[in-house]
Amino acid sequence: MLIDAHCHLDVAEFDTDREIVIAAAKAAGVCRFIVPATVRARWHHLLALGERPEVSVCLGLHPYFIEQHRPEDIEALEVLVNQQLSSTSSIRPVAIGECGIDGRFTQSLDQQWHYFDEQLGIAKRCKLPVVVHCVKANDSVSKRLRQRALPHAGLIHAFAGSYQQAVKFLDLGYVLGLGGAVTYERAQRLRAVVAKLPDDGFVLETDSPDMPLSGYQGQRNEPSRVAKVASVVAALRQQSLERVSMLSSANASRLFNL
Repeated sequence: MLIDAHCHLDVAEFDTDREIVIAAAKAAGVCRFIVPATVRARWHHLLALGERPEVSVCLGLHPYFIEQHRPEDIEALEVLVNQQLSSTSSIRPVAIGECGIDGRFTQSLDQQWHYFDEQLGIAKRCKLPVVVHCVKANDSVSKRLRQRALPHAGLIHAFAGSYQQAVKFLDLGYVLGLGGAVTYERAQRLRAVVAKLPDDGFVLETDSPDMPLSGYQGQRNEPSRVAKVASVVAALRQQSLERVSMLSSANASRLFNL
């Protein structure tokens, strides 16, 4: 059985057919979905989705939506996380995130670092891993993660860096998220990294509805396609599909304490 370690099932793109999408994923062998947050306004949607036994949620503030974040959102995030962790509710966040740095947006980098640092502090105080969005910032993010030394580490979502950058994250205890990018033959550097990763160093993800796989460009991505990611990763690693599926699910279960 597979776990989609990163999918945004709560977003509006799935409002009209969410049940069908989840059913299709289960038919493809996906038994669990890790759903990270994006903005404060959607936290309640996320928690509602988390009432499903097959869904685990993360709470955080995504750097892509920096213009929607407000300073008071940080305090609200920590209050909500502690509230959910200490309540009798079954909806317990499994990580802080999606948080991180998107180097494509240079004009907001100072703000991004502020929100990222604050969320790393919340993760440390709440004893949770982090789900890290890291685009064009692998070296600076790995340096900051080393400085902060989070005891529960986390996931580097949609990793697309070099092997040397991968090792920096792995040495800190982080696992790397492998998704649609690995399915493109032109992604030779990433594919070479995937082939060399240790068995405990990766999880499989889709980032649905984003990050379409090769052959599905322009289409909404869906969690069912994590099975196709698994097939490509298995071929690159010269391991059986069953082995890769088992490793990824075990790694996700360990990371998120499922």
